[in-house]
Amino acid sequence: MTTHLLCRPFRLAVAVAAAMLLVAACGDGEIPETNTPVPPQTDEPSAAGAPATEEPADDGLSIAGTTVTLISHDSFNLSEGTLEEFTAQTGVTVELLEVGDAGTLVAQAILTKDAPLGDVLFGIDNTFLQRGLDAGIFVRYKSPALAGVPDDLQLDPRHRVTPVDYGDVCVNYWKDAVPRVPESLDDLTFPEFADQFVVQHPETSSPGLAFLLATIAAFGDGWELYWEDLRANGVTVTAGWEDAYYGEFTAGGGDRSVVVSYASSPPAEVIYADPPTDVAPTGVITESCYRQIEFAGILAGTDNEAGARALIDFMLSETWQNDVPLNMFVYPVIEGATLPPEFVEHTAVPDDPLMLDPAEIEANRDAWTERWVEIVLR
Repeated sequence: MTTHLLCRPFRLAVAVAAAMLLVAACGDGEIPETNTPVPPQTDEPSAAGAPATEEPADDGLSIAGTTVTLISHDSFNLSEGTLEEFTAQTGVTVELLEVGDAGTLVAQAILTKDAPLGDVLFGIDNTFLQRGLDAGIFVRYKSPALAGVPDDLQLDPRHRVTPVDYGDVCVNYWKDAVPRVPESLDDLTFPEFADQFVVQHPETSSPGLAFLLATIAAFGDGWELYWEDLRANGVTVTAGWEDAYYGEFTAGGGDRSVVVSYASSPPAEVIYADPPTDVAPTGVITESCYRQIEFAGILAGTDNEAGARALIDFMLSETWQNDVPLNMFVYPVIEGATLPPEFVEHTAVPDDPLMLDPAEIEANRDAWTERWVEIVLR
């Protein structure tokens, strides 16, 4: 997500070199496959396959004075005082370990599943969700606070992970630079948008992968033809979001007026504008939006499961939920959470965002990205 990092409390200086070497050894940044079977759906208790508990977070045990290690991606950010509030409520200290992007996060959790580096993992999204579930890295837990979360955000009926926030990857355009306001994905293949569109590589960028999935969800078997049309119309590709948004795109002085970014990018433009402005210079093609849902889960092998449950519950509290919009530029999942006025005024919310089933993504991601490379970068 588009994140402007201000402060990050409770950082944990932990050496993770061994795990990162394992990731690198898998080659070209790819996440290794796992042969760990999916836990069977059963009511018999067994580690990840046990029925989801809905007991009080401390199970009647005192968790005060304990520590929970929270593993997350490097875009994690909360206001100063948020994690301290959790400690004030529970007596549990949170230590934060950041390990890279969402793909690296999942890879490391799988590689270290027999000796996990933490107790709770935050930041696995629906593009990598099935890989984490198949690897059996999570303990099942159904937080009582899930009653306030819409069903369409709860993608795992077995409650191995808990939805915490969501956002949309969408095509953005610079209002004063586009030849006309684009209204659809098809518009970007028209001659008037020649050499105007910049995207990110789906093998090295989370929004790049999300946009590829958006085109597959939108066009079905015709997605390859769509990308052939984009290539013929002069689409350019960067490795990551910053290279695209602050390099090729108008926002950074580039000559491309259309970019893959986020639905929350227009309010970010307003909030960080210098000089200040009340009008977002960018717009969003809502038809292009692909929904990303971020989850948290308790890691199997934790030695503080009660404290981990308490942290999951806190992630669904008003304190956490009201804090994430302006820190990680995502939406809270709890219905009735307070949104900043900038989000209300400047964020385009798609009525029917594009999505694919996590199992379908996991089964086809490598083939899709390989085919994309053949079409776009040949």
